[in-house]
Amino acid sequence: MNAKVVLSGVGLWTPPYKITNQELVESYNAWAEAYNQKHQAQIEAGELTAKPFSSAEFIEKASGIKSRYIYRKEGALDIERMRPKIPERGEGELSNQAEIAIEAAKLAMADANKTAAEIDAVIVSCAYTQRSYPAIAIEVQNELGIDGFGFDMLVACSAATFGMHRAWEMIASGNAKCVLVINPELVSPQVNYTDRDSHFIFGDVATATILETAETVNTDTAFDILSTKAKTMYSNNIRSNFGYMSRANDADPFGPDKLFHQAGRRVFKEVCPMAAEHIASHLGQHELTPNKVNRWWLHQANINMNTLICKKLLGRDANSEEAPIVLDEYANTASAGSIIAFALHHQDLASQDVGVICSFGAGYSIGSLVVRKR
Repeated sequence: MNAKVVLSGVGLWTPPYKITNQELVESYNAWAEAYNQKHQAQIEAGELTAKPFSSAEFIEKASGIKSRYIYRKEGALDIERMRPKIPERGEGELSNQAEIAIEAAKLAMADANKTAAEIDAVIVSCAYTQRSYPAIAIEVQNELGIDGFGFDMLVACSAATFGMHRAWEMIASGNAKCVLVINPELVSPQVNYTDRDSHFIFGDVATATILETAETVNTDTAFDILSTKAKTMYSNNIRSNFGYMSRANDADPFGPDKLFHQAGRRVFKEVCPMAAEHIASHLGQHELTPNKVNRWWLHQANINMNTLICKKLLGRDANSEEAPIVLDEYANTASAGSIIAFALHHQDLASQDVGVICSFGAGYSIGSLVVRKR
C-alpha cells in the first residue's frame, strides 16, 4: 500500500534587487534609439528593421507584470551590456545557484520543522542549471549536511511540480521518508534584454518544498497530497537553445536564438485550453469539480492566461483570494511561480479545504498536485 504523502513545508527566497517596468523601459528604449541611429542607413535601405520602443503601460497590459526581482542588477540596464554582470566563481567556491537554493531550502526546512538528518533526498528542479555536472542538488546536499542522494532535473516552467511528483513517488513507494525539492530559478542570464517582446517577462527567485510521510509530520500547517498528474506534448513555440553543442556548432552564444524566445500568441492559444482540461481531468479523479476548489495556485506567467484558465474551469472570473496573483511583483519566475503563490497564500485555509498547485510551460509541459489541508 502506498504511503500517504504530505506537503509539510515551503520556503521562498527573494533576491535583494528589483527592477521596475519603468527602469526596464528606460534602458531598453535608450538601447533601441542607439541601435536605430547606428544602423540608420541599413534601416532606410530596408536591410534591417528598426527596433520598436516600449512603455511601462504596454508591459503591464500585455502581462500584468509591474516589476521583477533580479539576482544581480549591475549590467542588466547598461545599454552597453544589456545582461547582468555576475562574476565567475572558482571551482572551489559555492555556485551561485546552490547559494540561492540553500537560502530557500533552509526556510522550507524551518517551516516543516526538519533537520538535515531527517531528509533522505534533494531534488533541484528548475528551468536552467548553471552547469551540467556535478549536480547542483549534490552540492546543496553537501552544504546542508544531508546524508542520502540528490539530482537535478529540468522541465522548464513545470519543473517545480514535476520535481514534487518525483518526491511523491519516492515517498509513496517507500524509497524515502522525506524529500527536499528546490527551485533556484536564476533566469536573468537567459533573458534577452534587447527584445521588446520578452525582456520584461522573467525575474529571479528560489523556492523550496518539503514532502514527507504522514507519520513524520511535525507541523500543523501541512497539506495531504491527494495525487499528482503530469502531461507533456512537444511544441517548438517556447525555446532556449544555448548548450554545450553551441561550441561545436560555432554558434554565437549571445545570439537571440540561444536565449529565451517564444511565439507568445500561439502559446497563449494552445496552452490555456490544455491546462484547463488537464486540471479538470485531475480533479475528476477525486470526483471533485472546480467549484469545490478553495484555492488555485497557478503558474505565474501572464495574468491573461490565468484569468482565461480560471474562467474555463469556473465559468466565471476567479477573485484574487481564490486564485492569487504574484506575477505583478515577481514577474514570471519560471517553475517557481505557483510555489510563490502557495508560500504567500496558504496560511488562511481551513482543515479539509482543497487546493490545486499547477504549472505549465515549455515542452509543452503541465504538472499538477491536488492537495487538502490537514
